[in-house]
Amino acid sequence: MRLGRWMNCLRQFSSYVQGQSPEKNIREYFYFIDHEGRLYLDDARMKNFTSCFKDKKFLHFFFTRVRLNNTDRYSGSFPYLSPCGRERNFIRCDDLPIVYTHTMEDGMKLSYNHAGDLLTVPFQPDKIFMSPDTGRVYHPAIERYGSIGLIRSKLAIEFSKNFDFQDGEAQPPTHFTWKGTKFELDREWVSKTILLQRSL
Repeated sequence: MRLGRWMNCLRQFSSYVQGQSPEKNIREYFYFIDHEGRLYLDDARMKNFTSCFKDKKFLHFFFTRVRLNNTDRYSGSFPYLSPCGRERNFIRCDDLPIVYTHTMEDGMKLSYNHAGDLLTVPFQPDKIFMSPDTGRVYHPAIERYGSIGLIRSKLAIEFSKNFDFQDGEAQPPTHFTWKGTKFELDREWVSKTILLQRSL
């Protein structure tokens, strides 16, 4: 089960033109974030490393403004928005908009969306959650992003070596060992967060 807005971040049919102006002095642009945390123009034909945005200052600027799209514009197809002055940057994603890509500061922080040390959160080893349905791994995010972030596949594989499944591998892991410390995992925070978001 994917978690993006809440379970509905995959693209639905929408009609748009990049840079369209539905109101005076307003421009609208449309973006896509893949499960590796890379940002693209939504209508880019090829979505790979060569076509994604790489400038870390731009990524910092863009992602620090991401929030849930609570407007009446494209909210069904683009569940997230990164407003910038007179620009509305609508976002859809493969799973979630915030994707943790690297550990930093000797494992004390997680960096997200390929912006290096410009975008980080404290790492909470007791909050790692692995979905038994998909194998995808999640970590808390800042509230304005929806409170949940995805951990990219490469990093999730590294983390998976440290999981302990005391309830069996058909259930989420129960413990996570990090830097020599074994943490009992809080397996309720994801479901509580989803229920809270659905009530908004």
